[in-house]
Order: sequence, then structure tokens, then C-alpha cells
Amino acid sequence: MNSPYFFKPLQRCGLLTLVLWLWVVPTQAQILDVQQKGSHLYVIGDQNRQVSSMPIGSNDEFLGTSSTFFVVRKGSHLYTYDERSRQIASMPLGSKDSFRNAAGNYFNVQKGSHIYTYDRHCKQTHTRPAN
Repeated sequence: MNSPYFFKPLQRCGLLTLVLWLWVVPTQAQILDVQQKGSHLYVIGDQNRQVSSMPIGSNDEFLGTSSTFFVVRKGSHLYTYDERSRQIASMPLGSKDSFRNAAGNYFNVQKGSHIYTYDRHCKQTHTRPAN
């Protein structure tokens, strides 16, 4: 059988190559919603199916979600999680700081008279005055 050049390695490695490729190449599901029911958070993804869940402590607070991550306050820290409820990152949150919102790949925290924008990895990307 004459196959294009780029298929020859796949013919030799076959199923193992396919399995490794599927394992290494991540696919990211969209988060449609995160719902808190009792002491658990439930992540709803594509086709309105539950993708994952995680326990949430009585003193913890679910703050918001975007299409790629959600934010939970635990004590004096903010934590970001992916659609599989795996922690992405964390950052300290001052007692007078307040979470504003999450959208796209970013979330906002107001600190005094300024709003700070962070990415899902809790890296600051922008600062602007709070009006």
C-alpha cells in the first residue's frame, strides 16, 4: 500500500503512537457552569454533563467562574481550578481585598482604589483605578 510519507511512522508504531498522542495532546473542555450543592462544587461542561466535582469546606467560598477556570476563596487565599477540579494556582488575598469577577481567561480583584487583573495562573496582567 502506498501511503503518504507522514503516515509511515504511524504505520510502524501504530496503536502505541496513537495512545501516546492522545495522552500528551491535552484537550480542554469548556466550563458552562459551576454549582455548589451542600459541601461540593459540581463542574458542568459540554453537553450539560457533569465533568468533575470537589469538596468545599464550610468556611470556603466559591467566587466565580469563566469558560476555562473557576475561583474559590479558602481562608486568606484565592485558588483557581480547571474543568477537572485540579488546582491551577493560588495567591494571597488581603483582608480588605475583594474578588470582583471572572471572565475569559482572567479575573479581577479590587485592592483599595485599584482593580488588578490576573490570569488563571494568578499572574498579574493589568492594573487600573476603580471608579
